[in-house]
Amino acid sequence: MLRNVLSRLVTESVRVHHHVNPAPFKLTLTACRGSVRNFAEVKDEVQTPFNSTLLEVLVCPLSKKPLRYDADTNELINEELGIAYPIVDGIPNMIPQEARLLQKEEPSPSKPAE
Repeated sequence: MLRNVLSRLVTESVRVHHHVNPAPFKLTLTACRGSVRNFAEVKDEVQTPFNSTLLEVLVCPLSKKPLRYDADTNELINEELGIAYPIVDGIPNMIPQEARLLQKEEPSPSKPAE
C-alpha cells in the first residue's frame, strides 16, 4: 500500500510540474522586491491604553495581593514587595522575572536625641 501511495505521489507531482509555467511566479516576485517596507524604522507613538477594569481581577502572582496602576510609568505596582510589572501594548506582563524592582525611598537621616 505504501508503495502505491508513493508511486501516485511521484506521478502526480511530475504531472503538475510539467503543466505549471514558472515564469509568472518569477515576474511577480521580482516586481514585489521594490515595494517591501522596512518596519525597523517605524515606531508606535501611541501606546495602547490599559483597561483599568482588569485591576479588579489581577493580583500579584507572588504575593496574591491587589496591584495599583501607575499611568506615568505604565506599570502595575505591588507596594508590599516593591516590584512593578510592565504593561506592553495594553497587556500586563505578569512574569515575575520581567518585573522591575522599585527603589524604596530611604527616610532622611534624623539627628539622634541627645
